[in-house]
Amino acid sequence: MLKQKNLISLAIATLAIVVIALAVQHSRKPVSDFSEQAAPLVAGLADHLNDVSRLLVTTANKNTVVTLVRKDGIWTVAEKGGYPADLGKLREYLLKVADAKLVEKKTAKAERYTDLGVSDISDPQAKGIAVGIDGLAAPVAFIAGVNNAQGGGTYVRRSGEEQSWLASGNLIPDKEPANWLRKELLNIPSERIASVTITHADGKVLRVFKDKASDPHYTIADLPKGREPSSEFAANGLASVLAELKLDDVAANSDIAMPDKATTVRYATFDGVIVEARTWQVADKRYVAFSAAEDVERAQRHVDAELASKAADANAGKDKPAAAEADSSAGAAGSPATADAAKGEATAPAADAATDRAQRLAEITAEVEKLNATFKGWSFVLPGYKIGDIDKSMDDLLKPLEKKSTK
Repeated sequence: MLKQKNLISLAIATLAIVVIALAVQHSRKPVSDFSEQAAPLVAGLADHLNDVSRLLVTTANKNTVVTLVRKDGIWTVAEKGGYPADLGKLREYLLKVADAKLVEKKTAKAERYTDLGVSDISDPQAKGIAVGIDGLAAPVAFIAGVNNAQGGGTYVRRSGEEQSWLASGNLIPDKEPANWLRKELLNIPSERIASVTITHADGKVLRVFKDKASDPHYTIADLPKGREPSSEFAANGLASVLAELKLDDVAANSDIAMPDKATTVRYATFDGVIVEARTWQVADKRYVAFSAAEDVERAQRHVDAELASKAADANAGKDKPAAAEADSSAGAAGSPATADAAKGEATAPAADAATDRAQRLAEITAEVEKLNATFKGWSFVLPGYKIGDIDKSMDDLLKPLEKKSTK
């Protein structure tokens, strides 16, 4: 009898161990195993992404840190003076929310919210981030808590509900407004830059230039007597500043003070586009304000040279024997119709060249107008490696002076 009782106790203990093991295994299931039948975090969002008109990101103590607003079809970052937002980043986050599923119930007890990071956002010590989405039939609001370290997903609690959940995906939004900005600023590759002139606030000037776009390196103008460049590449970096230029941060000109004296940099392209930059320091940030202009005479000379080169290349590629045979046939025909056709062929290239010239000049003008539309009213914080080539001095490009011997 005692032996039978021991066997029963052993069976019960074994069953308990199996149940516990299954429970642990279930709790560690990866996000990829979440049921596709789980309810969505935000029902219908996937079908109405284009209806969203505002995204709010709020941290502890109800501190709204990011406000993305759509007005007249343009998304902007309110905390950055209404500068355009990064649509790719915004859409990526909204898609994450739209795809998120409520896969597992968690606590509904307020005293346990802190463990999951889903405490009320009014709490000064709240760990979570509140997300608000406007523009749908009903406003959306939920708290994104901490990520689930064991199997992925994010702990969440929807507004007005006591129940918290483990939801699929990483739903924690970026809380830095600068990271929501559209970063692309302009792109003028160094191959287009004819000269760079840096005039420092103290009046000292550094100018580098190329005579032709095909020249491999930039020449330093007005080298001091007895000095030489640190290398043949020394000045090349100055011309690459505007290539694939992105911003780190931005401020409205009305929000920051621009000094009367600042370092100015003038970038002149071979085709007549002028970009001028003014740079100065405010606390721990260096700002740059840009403007663009067109050197009309230079643009015209450049386009004329382009068209002349194009015409020369076309003429060089003609089959001269075939052309001579065609001329002979035309002479033998001698009819008025043949003469008129020949006249038309002679005038057509000239008309095409005039059209090409007008179109190319219009493109240069349009580029300047687009640049000014981007620059107007804003000062930018640029990546450090770009700033390094904006504020160069003559000494930065030259070999150091040899120390005189004291012997």
